[in-house]
Amino acid sequence: MDVLPVRLDRADTCAVAEDLTGVEATRVRFAMSRPLGPAQVRYWKRAVAHVTRNVLAHDELARRPLIRAEAFRLLASALITTFPNNALGALGERAAPGTFTATPAVLRRAVEFIDANAHRDIGLAEVARAARIGPRGLQHLFRRHRDQTPPEYLRRVRLEGAHGDLVLAVPGDGDTVAAIAARWGFAHAGRFAVEYRRVYGRSPGQTLRS
Repeated sequence: MDVLPVRLDRADTCAVAEDLTGVEATRVRFAMSRPLGPAQVRYWKRAVAHVTRNVLAHDELARRPLIRAEAFRLLASALITTFPNNALGALGERAAPGTFTATPAVLRRAVEFIDANAHRDIGLAEVARAARIGPRGLQHLFRRHRDQTPPEYLRRVRLEGAHGDLVLAVPGDGDTVAAIAARWGFAHAGRFAVEYRRVYGRSPGQTLRS
């Protein structure tokens, strides 16, 4: 099977594995011999093509910290699901009812941390540490009480941040929809516009011009 070569930082990749699986980053081990199968190879190639075409090919996007971070997470996630490693078995596991116990204060700490740091490159493990709970416990807590995952909530907060910037922007001062979207980690302006309209009922361009 032909696999596109990509070099990723090992420590950062293991941190993404911890975010995805809850397995401690220092315990993650890869067996970088052969991919798990043709379907995983296709997923890997699509991820590499997406980052190459939609991020690296655009200097302005490639310079944005959040865009770079999200592109890295995509590639690291694809690598984790494509090549054998000891964390892969934890992907998709669901805790049994009652496995995790957490107070409302834990969820509140997580939400407040995400709200205050959405402009930064933050991952699940960092949010979990701020909330004083394990990554898998945090995911269970969000699913149970908010019917969403922590990354989904983070994306929504970033969308709200982009909306705020669109509202405050002065037409003609140089801010564009694409630039504001990229500032908040949205690399694809078209997909951002679709998501924005679904939430706010109008296009981001209409908000910018109003």
